[in-house]
Amino acid sequence: MLLLRSLLFNFFLYAGIVVVFLIALPTLLLPSKFASLFGKFLGHYVVIIINIFLGAKVEFRGTENIPKTEKYFVASAHQSMFETFALQSVLDYPVFILKKELLKIPIFGLYLKKIKSIEITRDTTTKDNLGFFDKVANIIKNENRPLLIFPQGTRIKFGEKVPFKKGVGKIYETLNISCVPVALNSGKVWPKEGIIKYPGKIIVSFLKPIKPGLNRDDFVRNLETEIYNEIKNIS
Repeated sequence: MLLLRSLLFNFFLYAGIVVVFLIALPTLLLPSKFASLFGKFLGHYVVIIINIFLGAKVEFRGTENIPKTEKYFVASAHQSMFETFALQSVLDYPVFILKKELLKIPIFGLYLKKIKSIEITRDTTTKDNLGFFDKVANIIKNENRPLLIFPQGTRIKFGEKVPFKKGVGKIYETLNISCVPVALNSGKVWPKEGIIKYPGKIIVSFLKPIKPGLNRDDFVRNLETEIYNEIKNIS
C-alpha cells in the first residue's frame, strides 16, 4: 500500500510539473512575475497531492513572522524536494539561490533563469562565483521579492545535523536586512532518497526574524541554533 501510494504520488507530481511547464511556456516571453505565478501554483499543487495520495498533512506555522512591509530573506532547513515547491505557496515569488547545474536542465533551466534565480558553483572558489554577493544584493535591491536560501547547502536526511555554510553570513552582512529562519520536518514524509513516501505531518515553522546588525559569525551560530532547536521541537 505504501509503495502504491508513493508511485501514484510520484506520477502525479512529475506529470503535474510537465503539464504546468508546458502551459507556462508563453510566460518565457513575458515579465518574470508571470512565470513565478506558476511556481506558486505548483507549491499549492504539491501540498494538495501530498494530502490526497500520501495521507499526509501540511501545516505552516508562524507565517505572521514574515515581514509585510520590509525587505527580508529566508533561510530554510532543507530535507526534501518538498520545500522547494511548498515555500512558494507562502512566500511572495521568492528568488532562489541554486546549483549552476540546474540551469542546464532543458526547459526547467529556462524557467529558473526567467524568474531570476541566482546560480552558484558549490563547494569551490572559482571565477564563476566572482561578484556573486554583489549580484545577490543587486537583484534583491531591485526586486520586491524575498531571497530564499538553504544554508545547509544541500538536502540532508531527517534527523541529520550539519553545520551551516558560512556564505549565509556573508549574504546577511551584504544585504543588511532581516532574515526569517525556517525549520521543517519534511524528510519524515518525503525523504531525500528513494521513491517511498510516508504518511504523517509536515510542519513548516517560520521563526521570528533575525534583525540586521549582528557579526556574521554570530548570525550563523544563532541561525543554526534556532533552526535545529525548532526542528527538535516539531519532530
